[in-house]
Amino acid sequence: MPKRLLMGNEAIALGALRAGVRVVTGYPGTPSTEILETVAKAHQPSVHVEWSVNEKTALEVAAGAAWAGARALVTMKQVGLNVASDPLMSLNYVGVKAGMVIAVADDPGPISSQTEQDTRRFGEFAKLVVFDPSSPEEAYLMVADAFAVSEQISRPVILRPTTRVCHSYATIEVLPDIPQASSPPIFDRDKERRVIFPALTKAQKPIIETTLHELATTLADYHGNVLRGGEHSQKKGIACGGVSFAYAQEALKGLPENYKLLKVGTVPFPKKLARKFLAGLDKVLVLEELDPVIEDALVAICGQDKLPVRMLGKRTDTTPNVGENTVDHMRKLISEFLTDGKAAQAKNLPLQPQVPHSPPPRPPVLCAGCPHRGAFFAVKQACKDKHAAFCGDIGCYTLGNAPPLDMVDTCLCMGAGISAAQGLKTADPALDAIAFVGDSTFFHTGIPGIINAVYNHHNILVCVLDNRNTAMTGSQPHPGLGKNAVGEAAPELSIPAILTGIGGLELVRVNAFDVAAGTAAVHNLLGKPGVRVIIFEGACIAVDKTPKAAANININVCTGCGACIRRFGCPAIIWQNDKAAIDLTLCTGCSACFSVCPTGAIGP
Repeated sequence: MPKRLLMGNEAIALGALRAGVRVVTGYPGTPSTEILETVAKAHQPSVHVEWSVNEKTALEVAAGAAWAGARALVTMKQVGLNVASDPLMSLNYVGVKAGMVIAVADDPGPISSQTEQDTRRFGEFAKLVVFDPSSPEEAYLMVADAFAVSEQISRPVILRPTTRVCHSYATIEVLPDIPQASSPPIFDRDKERRVIFPALTKAQKPIIETTLHELATTLADYHGNVLRGGEHSQKKGIACGGVSFAYAQEALKGLPENYKLLKVGTVPFPKKLARKFLAGLDKVLVLEELDPVIEDALVAICGQDKLPVRMLGKRTDTTPNVGENTVDHMRKLISEFLTDGKAAQAKNLPLQPQVPHSPPPRPPVLCAGCPHRGAFFAVKQACKDKHAAFCGDIGCYTLGNAPPLDMVDTCLCMGAGISAAQGLKTADPALDAIAFVGDSTFFHTGIPGIINAVYNHHNILVCVLDNRNTAMTGSQPHPGLGKNAVGEAAPELSIPAILTGIGGLELVRVNAFDVAAGTAAVHNLLGKPGVRVIIFEGACIAVDKTPKAAANININVCTGCGACIRRFGCPAIIWQNDKAAIDLTLCTGCSACFSVCPTGAIGP
């Protein structure tokens, strides 16, 4: 079979195509984004792929496809599961006809997320099966298994890769496609009624519980669950799951082989295999990221079976309960565990390169030429000396919280800035409540907040930062860009037209790079009653590659006051010979800085 070097997300996508997926939906979010993008690039005519407006919609589209008999895959990151949880909880009771897999990428660290959530816990809470791959190779195989289990139990199943599985690379043997039923999907409304009523829920709950109990036994033989070193003479055990298993294998090289090793790759927990693992052990070290899911399950078995096994993990403060695991840290923990605290050094290991100094920290900032900088600066200028609150949102513009802009007071979740501004203004009527939302987030969950504001007579100013891009996650298309996930032409939905259609609000459009015009527009709308919306329009530098003349600073006019750096903070403006200067390697010629200098030293 051919072998390919694949990113974990690419492996998941190809694994789904191998398993006969026919509908793929999702919403972009690091670290999950490349799964759907890989399917889109494959250009298989038999597969429908789309970026949906949000995760809830994506899951509902996939549910409809699965009801009709087409295998469906939904992709999202862990916070996206919060958005999709409403239909997912009910779908587990209603069930599916064809296999349905929800790929939820967790982000320990967190590296690019608002939260550290453990989707295994969500699986337990929602009574769902969860597959937890430890490597790209395993993720490739697990997708097909997840589809098979979904069809076996007629319910959705979660695949939970973490950041290091999603974004690491491995050489993977690409297997032949799995044969699928020859009959085309068809929805038979006389037989496929799927309407959630209390009576259905009451009837389905015992079936769900029984199914999970049975799977806990049968999954003991699943290849994703592994037991090594089964001799009863061994008194120490190491239990792990997900990418921590890969780290443990690396950390164990050269250490004494006086242990049992358990790898857990599924929820429900494989109790039968765990009991084999625990037999004869005195102590167990549990290594997993985020929540103590494996640890708690092992402790429960020890309690049920009255096993005198000492469990070391997050509950005993032996291992951290936040952030990512690393090979080095796990090597130290494992070494001390296997040698009773003597911290013996592993033998025959290559020397690790020594890094003499850590690189200087680089805080995330808005790019040089970003239109959001001009928009934030315009609002800040207009609100100078005013009692104002700036409600941010999820996206590149969250970086407006950094100095010197300092323009994000709240940021909760996608679309929440608009709603939070309404609550702030209600509680503090003297406040100028200003919300920021991006163009992609406007379509995701921004529209309901604006409708709520109009309907309930709230007095807020909403700034839509339209940079023609979903920039934070890699420039994926959205409904306002005129193309879909596979690059085909699509209706270009107009944000101004949608706002005009809502009605009951005042709408202004300005060039995000014209700071003077933006400041004047905000000045004009502040203090007015009702809902006011300013659309700051300016393309992201990742979208607009049109060459423009760089900015220039007239050193004869520049007084060296530093206001351009202290107040505006564009990375392309630097300090040189006691005066401001332009870094020509960074400047995009956006012109937003022209009206920033109090002496007018900056120009084209």
